[in-house]
Amino acid sequence: MNFNLRQLNRRSFLLGSAFTSGAVAASLLSPSRQVKAQAPGIVTSDKMRPTIPYGVASGDITGNRAVVWSRCDRPARAIVEYSTSENFRHVRRIIGAPALEATDFTVRVDLSGLPTDEQIFYRFTFQDLDNSSISSVPVTGTFRTPSTKKRDIKFVWGGDTAGQGWGINPEFGGMKIYETMRQLNPDFFIHSGDTIYADNPILAEVKLDDGSIWKNITTPEKAKVAETLTEFRGNYIYNLLDENVRRFNAEVPQLVQWDDHETTNNWYPGEILTDVGTDARYQLKDVNLLAERARQAFLEYQPIRFDPNDPERIYRSFQYGAMLDIFMLDKRSYRGANSANRQTEASDETAFLGKAQVSWLKQQLLTSTATWKVIASDMPIGLVIPDGTTAYEALSNGDNGVPLGRELEFADLFQFIQRQNIRNVVWLTADVHYAAAHYYDPSKAQFTDFKPFWEFVAGPLNSGTFGPNELDSTFGPQVKFNSLPKGTKPNRPPSEGLQFFGMVKIDRDSEVMTVTLHNLAGDTLYSVDLPPEES
Repeated sequence: MNFNLRQLNRRSFLLGSAFTSGAVAASLLSPSRQVKAQAPGIVTSDKMRPTIPYGVASGDITGNRAVVWSRCDRPARAIVEYSTSENFRHVRRIIGAPALEATDFTVRVDLSGLPTDEQIFYRFTFQDLDNSSISSVPVTGTFRTPSTKKRDIKFVWGGDTAGQGWGINPEFGGMKIYETMRQLNPDFFIHSGDTIYADNPILAEVKLDDGSIWKNITTPEKAKVAETLTEFRGNYIYNLLDENVRRFNAEVPQLVQWDDHETTNNWYPGEILTDVGTDARYQLKDVNLLAERARQAFLEYQPIRFDPNDPERIYRSFQYGAMLDIFMLDKRSYRGANSANRQTEASDETAFLGKAQVSWLKQQLLTSTATWKVIASDMPIGLVIPDGTTAYEALSNGDNGVPLGRELEFADLFQFIQRQNIRNVVWLTADVHYAAAHYYDPSKAQFTDFKPFWEFVAGPLNSGTFGPNELDSTFGPQVKFNSLPKGTKPNRPPSEGLQFFGMVKIDRDSEVMTVTLHNLAGDTLYSVDLPPEES
C-alpha cells in the first residue's frame, strides 16, 4: 500500500472515530434521545444502553501483540473486533471480560498473533449482561504493529500531565500538546510518569500574572488530594475528559510508567506523612496504603499488559523490530527512604531501582540484539532534585563527588554496560518540567568506568513549567541544550507555551537515531543525530 494513502486512510478512519466518540458524548448529555437497538423493531433509550464515555486506547505494543483498553459506564460484556481494513472486512472478534465495578468498569484485551507491519483497526462494543440485543455504539481506534524487517521508526515521549492546578481549559483548547504530538503520526508514545497529579487539586479558576483567568473543567474527585480509590480513579477520568487526549489515545499506542504524583509528591515505600505543610491536606497518613490504591487505579486505567507472575509490576520491556528495544523502569516502588543520600556502601537504604530490577535490566541489556537500547526512566540521572532541605528525591546528591548513596547502584549499572560492551544505550526521561539534552562524558566525571551516553528530558505535557535544575558532576553530565534560561519564573501556565515533548526517529538504512525536542506548537528547539556505535 502506498504510504501516503495509508496515512490518509488512518486519518480518515480516526476522523470517523472522532465523530463516533462525539455521538457517544452527545448521548450522555441527552439521555432522553432515542436510538435503535441491535434487534430489529426495538427502540431503547440511552439510559438503558451501555455507553463508552472515555474512548479507547492501545498500548504495550511489541512483536505481534498489543493491548487495547476501554471503559463502560456500567456492568457490560466487552466485545473487541479488529481488522487490517478500516471497513472491518475479514474481521476477527474477541469476547472479552465483563466490565465490572471491581475494576471501575475498565476492560483490557491482549491481542496476539497480529500481522506484522500492518495498520490494525479495532473497535470496542459493550453488550448488556442481561440482554445481548442491547449494545453500546462502537468506538474505534487504530495502531500499527512493528515490522520484522527494517523500517523507519518514529515515536514521541514526555511526562507530567495536569499538574500544579493546570487542568483542562476549553478556552485555551484543552491539553493541546496531545494534538500536536498526534499530528506527527508517531508509531507510539512513551509516557515517562506523572500521568496524573493525585496530590494537586484542580480549581475552577486560576488568576494569571497579567490578571486574566485560566478556567479549568473541574470534578469532585479533583477538588482535593486523592486518598480513596474513587478519588485516584477520578484523576485518570479527569484527563480523559479532554478530547485531545481521547483522540490521541485512539490513534497512538502508549508505553506508560509511573512516578510520584500518581500517589503523592516525592513518596517512598514506608513513608508516613506528617501534619505540617502540604501533608496536612491528608487524613490518611500511611503512604503504603495510598500507593496501594494509586497502583490499582493506575493499572486499571492504562493499557498495560499484566505479568501473570507479578500482576502489579510496572517495569517491563518491549521489542520494536530489529532496531529498537525499550526498557521501562520503575524508580518509585523499590527505593529506600529519601535521605541525605551520602551512604558509602550499597544497602537497602541506597536502593533506587532495587536489586531485582537492576538484575532484570542487566540481563535485558545483555541479551538485546537491537541496534538501539532505549531506557525509559521516570526520573533523570544527573539532575539534582531535592526533597526538602536535607534529603534528595532522585539519584544525585549534589556533592559533585565520587558515587555515594543511590549513585552507587547506577555506578554499578554503568560499569556493567561498559565491561559487557553494550552499545547504543540512550536514556529518555521527564519529571523536571522542562526540556534538556545531556551528554554524560567519563572524561569529565568523578566516576569514569562507563561508556559515554546521552540522556534527553522532555515535559511538561500540561502542567506548570519549572527549571532548570543544577547538575551533579559525579557521572560527568554536560548540558547540550535546555529549554529555559535561568531566572525563568516557576510554575508557568500552559498558555505561555513552555510545554515540551521529545521525538525520536531511527532511519531504516543508516540506523541513525535523530532526537528532537519540541515546544507546544511543535516547533523544533533542538536536534541531534546519533550514529550507532559499530561492534
